[in-house]
Amino acid sequence: MSASAFPPPPPADPRRDSLITYPSAFPIKVMGLKVDGFVAAITALAREHDPAFDASTVELRDSRSGNYLGITITVTATSREQLDNLYRALTSHPMVKVVL
Repeated sequence: MSASAFPPPPPADPRRDSLITYPSAFPIKVMGLKVDGFVAAITALAREHDPAFDASTVELRDSRSGNYLGITITVTATSREQLDNLYRALTSHPMVKVVL
């Protein structure tokens, strides 16, 4: 059998080749419209994925126009799966516009 008969190796999955050491403090920036309940919704999601989440570490920044709010949450990352699940929950939340 020639070498070309073998399928090529699967591409590397960059999500598996993590540079993060677990556990570690992991900041996540979330942007959304500045509306009542936005901060509470984001901190509730953070706590759902990190039961030890400390809401006193939340940082808030208004946009120039004051219509949007940037929220930085710092969770204790314990696994790639945990971070992926948190990112999915944040990005699918109706109040969230952007997650970095």
